[in-house]
Amino acid sequence: MAAKDRDRFSTATRLRLLGEQTAARVYRSQNRRQARRSRLTGRAAFLALVVCSLVVALAYPMRQYVSQQGEIADQERLAQEARARTEELRDEKARLQDDAYIRQLARTHLHYLLPGETGYTVIDPDAVKEREGRTDGSGRPWHSNLWDGVDSADRD
Repeated sequence: MAAKDRDRFSTATRLRLLGEQTAARVYRSQNRRQARRSRLTGRAAFLALVVCSLVVALAYPMRQYVSQQGEIADQERLAQEARARTEELRDEKARLQDDAYIRQLARTHLHYLLPGETGYTVIDPDAVKEREGRTDGSGRPWHSNLWDGVDSADRD
């Protein structure tokens, strides 16, 4: 037993044991790295190739889909506006069937009067001054200038 203890504590034995342990660690780490590399490299490359292919294949259809969704939204908005305008026109048509509404339009827009009523026209003095202040340079009424233009066009 004494010889065994002596071998156990000798420097050469310790160095040999330390070398074996280090070699075993290096061998294990190399095997793990090689196993990881060989297992993941091919799969990772294939996965990257598949993902890139999918991105390229789906890029154009996705762009088309998004643009078509925008166009659909615009068309739905236009259809909604058209429906609202149609309702407004139907309401106006229904109002035009009423004689009282027609009389009111004639009175306000065409200045019609009922028998026995007296019509007044109020002239804004500022508007008259503006109209009188505007001249075309000749000081003549507009209709005289119009006829002169017709006559000159006849001569040409």
